[in-house]
Amino acid sequence: MTTPFPFTAVVGQDDLRLALLLNAVSPAVGGVLVRGEKGTAKSTAVRALSALLPHVAVVPGCRFSCDPASPDPACPDGPHEAGGGTGRPARMVELPVGASEDRLVGALDIERALAEGVKAFEPGLLADAHRGILYVDEVNLLHDHLVDLLLDAAAMGASYVEREGVSVRHAARFLLVGTMNPEEGELRPQLLDRFGLTVEVAASREPDQRVEVVRRRLAYDDDPAGFAARWAEEEAAVRQRIVAARELLPRVRLGDGALRQIAATCAAFEVDGMRADIVMARTAGALAAWAGRTDVLAEDVRQAALLALPHRRRRNPFDAPGLDEDKLDETLEEYAGDGDDDPDPDGPGGGGGQPAPDGGPQGDGGSAAQPEAGEGGQPQPSGGQEQSAVRAAEPFRTKVLSVPGIGEGAAGRRSRARTEHGRTTGARRPRGTLTKLHLAATVQAAAPHQRARGRSGPGLVIRRDDLRQAAREGREGNLVLFVVDASGSMAARQRMSAVKGAVLSLLLDAYQRRDKVGLVTFRGSGADVALPPTSSVDAAAARLESLPTGGRTPLAAGLLKAHEVLRVERLRDPARRALVVVVTDGRATGGLEPVALAGRAARLFAAEGTASVVVDCESGPVRLGLAGQLAGELGGTAVTLDELRADSIAGLVRDVRGTTSRRAA
Repeated sequence: MTTPFPFTAVVGQDDLRLALLLNAVSPAVGGVLVRGEKGTAKSTAVRALSALLPHVAVVPGCRFSCDPASPDPACPDGPHEAGGGTGRPARMVELPVGASEDRLVGALDIERALAEGVKAFEPGLLADAHRGILYVDEVNLLHDHLVDLLLDAAAMGASYVEREGVSVRHAARFLLVGTMNPEEGELRPQLLDRFGLTVEVAASREPDQRVEVVRRRLAYDDDPAGFAARWAEEEAAVRQRIVAARELLPRVRLGDGALRQIAATCAAFEVDGMRADIVMARTAGALAAWAGRTDVLAEDVRQAALLALPHRRRRNPFDAPGLDEDKLDETLEEYAGDGDDDPDPDGPGGGGGQPAPDGGPQGDGGSAAQPEAGEGGQPQPSGGQEQSAVRAAEPFRTKVLSVPGIGEGAAGRRSRARTEHGRTTGARRPRGTLTKLHLAATVQAAAPHQRARGRSGPGLVIRRDDLRQAAREGREGNLVLFVVDASGSMAARQRMSAVKGAVLSLLLDAYQRRDKVGLVTFRGSGADVALPPTSSVDAAAARLESLPTGGRTPLAAGLLKAHEVLRVERLRDPARRALVVVVTDGRATGGLEPVALAGRAARLFAAEGTASVVVDCESGPVRLGLAGQLAGELGGTAVTLDELRADSIAGLVRDVRGTTSRRAA
C-alpha cells in the first residue's frame, strides 16, 4: 500500500486543513468543497486525512460496513446480531469523473432478479465509503445526475437503488470532500449549498514557503516511508486530538447569544434558506470541541461564517465569492452579548488555523450599469480611434436558443439528446452492461419462445438475448461560440453597453444550461480568440467586460476564426454540438471585397450544418438589414436585441429550428 503524504507535513493551507479536521470531528458539518488552482495540495491533503481518522469497527463479512454496536436493521447483508466485530482503518473512496450511476450507487443483476426472483445486489462506491471519506476530484465536471445522487445520499445518510420494482436501501454516511478548479466551470448554486464548508486555496507567493514545499515533496518522493516516519509523532498527536474532540463534542454548549449571532450573520449576508444557519452552528460547535472547550465563543462563530457562507452568497456565476469581513465584524459586534452571557470572548482560542481567505467585497456581478458619457460617438464604418471598454448593461432572461435534431453529447439542458437519463422513447438490444431495463419490450421479446423453452404454465423463461435496454431522450449541453463585433461601428451611438448586456445574458443562460462557451472578437485588421472553449462562463464574462472597441469591421476574419475554433473543438469533443451566436450590425469593411469575403465565410457554416443565430445590433431610423443577410448566408436566423428577450417574440426557437430544417432538406 502506498504511504500517504503526512497531513501535518502539508505546508501552509491552514484553512484547508482546518475545514477537513472540523469535518473529521463532526461529520454532520456536511463535508467541504475545496476550490483552487491546480498544484495546491488539494488532493494530497484529502488523502492524508484518511490516515488520521480513527479505526472503525465493522461486522465481519458485511459489505456495507455495519457498526457491530448498532447494525443497520435494513442492511442488505443483514440482519446482524449486535456485538463482536473487527477493526479496520477508515476508507477513503475516490469517485472518478467518468463513473456511471451503477458504479456510484450499485447495480442489480437483472437476469437473476427476473429469472430467480432474488435481489442480487452489487454494492457501489457509496457503500464502500460508508463511515469513511468519499473524495470527488473535479466535482464540477461530474454529470449533474451523479452530483444529485451523491448529495442526496450525503444529506439522507442512505442510498436507495430501484430497478423495475426491485428496491435496495443501505446506509451511506461519509465525509464528503470535493475539489475543483474554478477555471474549468462552476457548480450550480443549488449544489454549492449542499456542501457544508468551502475553502479557497492558492499557491503561496512567499519564496521561503515555496522552497519548503519543494524540499518536503522531494524528500517524500525519495523515501515515502522514511519521510512519514519523521512525522509520525505529529500525526499521532493530531489523531489523538480528533478522538478527544469527538468525545467532547456532545458536551459543547451553543448558547442563545451565539445562536443570535449566527442568525444575524446569515440574515445580514442575505443567505437563502436555513441550511447555512445549521451548518454554521455545527461548525462553531466543532471549532469549540477542537479547541478543547465546551462553550462556543464569538471567535468560533466568526470562523464558522468564513468557512460556511462564501459559497452560499453567489446569486449567479458572475458574483465574486467571499465575504466582506468588515461587515461580518460589524454584525458580530452588534449582536454581541444578546441572549445569555457567553464566556469571556478574550479567553483561550483554538480555531486551529487562520481565518479563511475572503474574496474581497462582493462585486456587482454584472448588474445594471449605464455607459458613461462620451462612450458612443459617431458611426465609424471605415476606421476610428480605439475606445476604452464600456460596462455591460443589466442582464435579462433570454429566449431559449437550441440546436435542432437529436445529439449524443455531454449532459446538459439546452438541446435534445439520446442519454442514459430522461424519458423513455423506445427499446434496443443492450450494448455492453444492461443498465436500464425496458420490461415490456423484454417480455415481448421472450413471449414467442416460451413453448420452445419448455414453458407451458404460468411464468416466463427469460434469457440474455431477450433483454432490452430502454432508449431514453434527455437534454445535452452544447458549445455556444460567441462571435462579437468590437469594431468602431458597434461603438457608435453608445450601443456597446447594450450589446455586452445581451451577451452577458446569453452567458448566464449558457451557465444555467451547462454549456461550454467560447468567445471570438473581431475589430481593426483581424480577429482574436478572446476565450477558447471552456466550461467557465465567468471567465468569458470577465473577458467581455474588458473588451475594447474601435477600428474597421473584419467580419470575414471573425467568421473564419470561429470556423477554425469549431474545427479544432470537433476533434477534441466530436459529440458536443455547436451553436454559433454572431453579435454584429452586419457591416463589413476593410480589405478588398469585404462583403463578398464575409458571405463566403458564412457559407462554410451553412455547408456544415452548424446551427447559428445572428443578434442584429443595428439601430437608428435608417437600417440596412445587413445582419439579416448575414443570417441567410449562415443558414440561420436573425434576431434584434429587443427580440432576444424572453418576453418579446414567441416562436424564436421555432424560427431557429425551422431555418435549420429547411437548410438540411
